Order: sequence, then structure tokens, then C-alpha cells
Amino acid sequence: METKSKIAIVTGGASGLGLAITKKFTEHNIKTIIIGRDEKKLQTAADTFGPLCNYKACDLSNIATIPALIEEITSEFGTPDILVNNAGINMKKSFTEVTDEDFQNIIQTNLTAVFVMSREVSKKMIGAGTGAIVNISSMASQYGIPYVIAYTASKAAIEGMTRAMATELSPIGIRINCVAPGFIATDMSAKALNNDPERKNKVLSRTPMGKLGDPDDIAEAVLYLSSDASRYVTGVILPVDGGNSIGF
Repeated sequence: METKSKIAIVTGGASGLGLAITKKFTEHNIKTIIIGRDEKKLQTAADTFGPLCNYKACDLSNIATIPALIEEITSEFGTPDILVNNAGINMKKSFTEVTDEDFQNIIQTNLTAVFVMSREVSKKMIGAGTGAIVNISSMASQYGIPYVIAYTASKAAIEGMTRAMATELSPIGIRINCVAPGFIATDMSAKALNNDPERKNKVLSRTPMGKLGDPDDIAEAVLYLSSDASRYVTGVILPVDGGNSIGF
């Protein structure tokens, strides 16, 4: 896959799946700018991955700051070839206990910020006549999961937005795709599943491959959808879930 000299932006790139994506990109000679709120984690990632990894500290829920952020990145590093909208937050709470503020906070970070990031980066890509945007969805958009109503709403919307963006932007050279991770072995999932054996058994029993995924599995999928190897692929929602979404 030809990925030399490309420039990527990865939101939430200093931890979890974003960190795995950043690692994969830098291993393939992609200059990667990671965005997040925790400057200490960002700095650690940049130190780990070397000169191909740079960072900008920003709370993307403050959407008014995003246009200036993209201008700054473009001025400093050049026009982005790749945008990975990975940053997101979750909240486990009974449906009837979710407040208006709870719901809006999740939507602001997981959906509205993705829209604004994509819009601003697309403006730069249009000038170049090429680009790839990869959104990160979730199994929560594929079927009902209790206690995550706002998160589910945001991820279902991401998939719809992916298709709509693809129809509008692909004719001018910008491909839009989405990866929908299943249950992946991260610190967050370990905390949730290891303390709930019944839930872990349920997850594994309906996953035909019988195991959790690895963050690198997601990174490989994102790399593919970001690269010229997928040059004729757009508007796709790609589950990377060991078959969980079709399991019984």
C-alpha cells in the first residue's frame, strides 16, 4: 500500500483504538497529527512514535475552536490526506435517568464534533482533489445494547452521515468510510467485562470467532480504508467484530 508522505489527523489518537491507529500509521510512514484533551497522553504518544507523530491538545466538544485548529494544522504540516474521526465518549446509564444534558454532551462530542471536523478538513481536501475520511462507529449501531442510549444514537447517526458524505464528496475525490468495531480487548473493555463474567460469556458466545478483537485489528482496517488499496471503496460500514454482528 502506497502511503509515503501522506498526512493524517487522528482524533483521540493517544489512547485505546486511536493509539493503535496512530502506531499503524507511523509504521507506514504516514505523518500523523493526533488530537485529544490529555496533553500528557499526547506527549507520551508523540515521544513513543517519534518524529512522524505530532499532536494538538484540543477539547473537540468545543466545536467553535475546530476551524482554527484545522487552519493551524494545515499551515504547519500541509493539507491532510486522511482524517480518522475516532474520539468519542460513553456513559452507562438507565434510559429514564439520562438527562437532557447527558444526552447532548454525548451527541456534541461523538457526532457534532465529527461533523465539524469532517467539514473543515473536507474544505482542505477539496482543493487537493483527493482525501480519505474514516469514521469510527460501534456495534451499538448494529443492534440494541441497554444503558447506552446516547452513545447508540450518536453511532447510528455516524453511519448515516458516512453514507450521506460519501454521495456528496466522492465525486470530487474524497472517499468516506466507517469502521464498526466489535468487542475489542482494551483497558476499557477489560474493566467492563472482567467484572461481569455473565456479560463476557454472552459477548463471546455470540461471536463466531469466539474471542475479543485486538486494537491492531481495527488499525489494520482503518489503514486499508485510508490507503490507495481501497481507492474504489466509499460509503462502506465495515464491521470488524469476529462475526459478532451476525452471530446468534
